Amino acid sequence: MTRPFRFGVVAPVLTDVRTWREQARRVAGAGYSTLLVPDVPQWQPAPAPTLALAAADTALRVGTWVYAAPLRPAWSTAWEAHSMTALTEGRFEMGIGTGRPGIEDELADLGLPVTPPRERLDTVRETVQRLRELDGPDARTPVVMAVRGPRARALAAEVADTVTFATLPSDSRADLEQMARDLRAERDVELALHVSVVGDEVAPFMASARDTDPAAMRAADSLAILPSDPAAAVEELRRRREEAGFSYVVVGAGSAEVLAPVVATLAGS
Repeated sequence: MTRPFRFGVVAPVLTDVRTWREQARRVAGAGYSTLLVPDVPQWQPAPAPTLALAAADTALRVGTWVYAAPLRPAWSTAWEAHSMTALTEGRFEMGIGTGRPGIEDELADLGLPVTPPRERLDTVRETVQRLRELDGPDARTPVVMAVRGPRARALAAEVADTVTFATLPSDSRADLEQMARDLRAERDVELALHVSVVGDEVAPFMASARDTDPAAMRAADSLAILPSDPAAAVEELRRRREEAGFSYVVVGAGSAEVLAPVVATLAGS
């Protein structure tokens, strides 16, 4: 199944609120489908009120990219996600994963249990189960899972609507395409691609990530980078969908304007 392209923007609140709201409106005007925020307490206000503000200001879909499951009880995340679905009239997507690199230190700093990856994955499963119970027969909150290892990919094939791979920027095209093929052999889910670099522009919230070097990423033929030239980016994204099934493209807010011509060409096609 070939899914139509859609595009999302990860836009943490790194400015004053008025400027951020204006940014959200520009994202909507450029044809992006979804505004996303990370789950990082040090960067911004909590995801739910932040996204509720964006949903009230625009017709965008909104979502988390992604909830770190060990930061809160499963029932709490599920309740928040279901509430967002109700308040946005079905425009919320719950992105969830077991936690970004360094989550163990963050949990320790917050006085929360530092659980092993298997238990964090159990929390993801429980969160989705509770969300489905809260949604009931009349609603369905789309679940986006960020995965890496085989257990996470297996759970995503079972419960997720959309899957993105928590890769290293140095992962090659072959690495990611193989993960995509393996997952789609289990179930035909929507595949999302997080593009952290466009041309030489690194998303600000990715700037400290190890190996986020545009030259090295191009050398590795990484799928986490796109050319800044719109025509080349259009050709490359069509290739990625044809060869591996990636149809949902997520970029940092700093690249939204550069890729606007790409969105205008491909969104919905």
